[in-house]
Amino acid sequence: MMTQLNDFARAAQNICIKNDSISTRLYEEYGVNLGLRDENGNGVLTGLTNISKITSSEVVNGRKVPADGKLWYRGYQVQKLIEELGEDELGFEKIAYLLLLGELPDEEELQQFSELVGQCRTLPTNFTRDVIMKAPSEDIMNSMTRSILTLASYDENAKDTSVSNVLRQSIQLISEFPLLAVYGFNAYNHYEKQQSMFIHHPDKSLSTAENLLMMLRPDKKFTRVEAKALDTALILHMEHGGGNNSTFTTRVVTSSGSDTYSTIAAAMSSLKGPKHGGANIKVMEMMEDIRAHVSDYSDRDEIRSYIEKIVDKEAFDKKGLVYGMGHAIYSLSDPREKVFKGYVEKLAVEKNRQKDMELYQNIEEIAPEVIAQKRKIYKGVSPNIDFYSGFVYEMLDIPKELYTAIFAIARIVGWSAHRIEELICTNKIIRPAYMSVMEER
Repeated sequence: MMTQLNDFARAAQNICIKNDSISTRLYEEYGVNLGLRDENGNGVLTGLTNISKITSSEVVNGRKVPADGKLWYRGYQVQKLIEELGEDELGFEKIAYLLLLGELPDEEELQQFSELVGQCRTLPTNFTRDVIMKAPSEDIMNSMTRSILTLASYDENAKDTSVSNVLRQSIQLISEFPLLAVYGFNAYNHYEKQQSMFIHHPDKSLSTAENLLMMLRPDKKFTRVEAKALDTALILHMEHGGGNNSTFTTRVVTSSGSDTYSTIAAAMSSLKGPKHGGANIKVMEMMEDIRAHVSDYSDRDEIRSYIEKIVDKEAFDKKGLVYGMGHAIYSLSDPREKVFKGYVEKLAVEKNRQKDMELYQNIEEIAPEVIAQKRKIYKGVSPNIDFYSGFVYEMLDIPKELYTAIFAIARIVGWSAHRIEELICTNKIIRPAYMSVMEER
C-alpha cells in the first residue's frame, strides 16, 4: 500500500504545482505582505505586548537610521540584566520570574520560585519508560512534542484556561522541558546509536543550566564557567519581541481557546523549522566546511577568499549565505551576540579552543565586508547570536541533536508569558484574511 501511495504522490506532484502556483504579480497587485513583512522588511503590526521590545534604529534629524540593536525584557535591557547578575550568579530562574510575572523578584520571592521550579522538575511515574523510551527518535523536537501532548493526559485540569491554571501549567512545563530533551536524546542515543544508557535524576538544588549539564554527562561533572555560559545562552534565547514565528503561533493557538499543552506543542512545531530554531546547526555545518578549506585561521586573506566563494554560491551549500550573519530586525548589531561573546571567549580559554575563537572572530569581521561588497543591502549586516551559540554548545559537548531543543528549553518561558498576556488582554480569535484568486468554473 505504501508503494502505491508513494507512486501516486510522485505522479500527482506536478498537478499540484500547476494548480497551486500563484503569480508574484498578484501579491503586489493586491498589496499582500508575504511573510507578514512589508517591502522594507518591517513586520505587519498584529498586536500589542508589554513583555519585550526590540529596537534596531533611531530617528536622527527626522530620518530613521540604523543603530545598535537593543532588546528589553519587561522594560529592562537584557544586557544590563545579565551584567547585574555578575560573574557567579546564574539567572535563568530570576529572568523567568520577570518574564512570567512582569517584575523582578526580591531574594525571598526568587528563593521560593527557584524551589518551586526544582520541585516541579519531575515526570509522572513511569513516564520516561512508557512514553519517552518506547519511541526513540533522532528528531528530539518531535520526541519532546509527543511528550508534551501526552503530559496533558496526566493533568486533571488540562483544559482549564484560567490564568492561575495556565501559570501553574507553564511553570511545570518550564521545569520539565530539560528532562524531556535529555531523556529523549538518551533514548535515541541508546536504541538508535547503540551507545550506553544512563538516566540521571535532576537535582532540585541545581539551576536549569546546571541540571542540563549534569544530566547530559556520565560523570555528572561541570565547571562554573560552563554553567555560566549555558545559563547566559538560555537567558538570551528566552524571548525575542513577540513577532517571531513560534511566539506568534503561541498567540494564534491561544486565541482559539486551546489548552496549554496543545499550544506549546504547536509552538514547538514552529521552532523546529530550519528557518527558525535550527539556524545554529547551519552555522556549525558551515564552520566545519570552512575549517576543511582554510589552513591558517589567522590568515585573513585566505579566509576572505573562501567567504567570497560562499557568497558567490561556489562553496559550502552553494546558496550564497553566510549563516549567522544578518538578522530580520537587527542591522548594526545583535545585542544578544554582543553580550554572549564575552562568555564564549572565557569558555574558549577554558576549553583551549583559542584558535577556533580566532577563526570565528576573523569571520565576524570579514563576512559583513564581503556581503556588503557583493550584495545590495539596505541595512547593516552583523553577526547574530546563532553565530556563536552552536560553538558554545559544541564546547559544552552538547550533541547537535539537542541544539534546537536547548532553544526550546529557553523559549518556553517567552511562549508562556505571551500565552498568559493573550488570555488576559484579548478575547478574539486571530483570523487573518486570504483573498481568493481562484477562477470559477
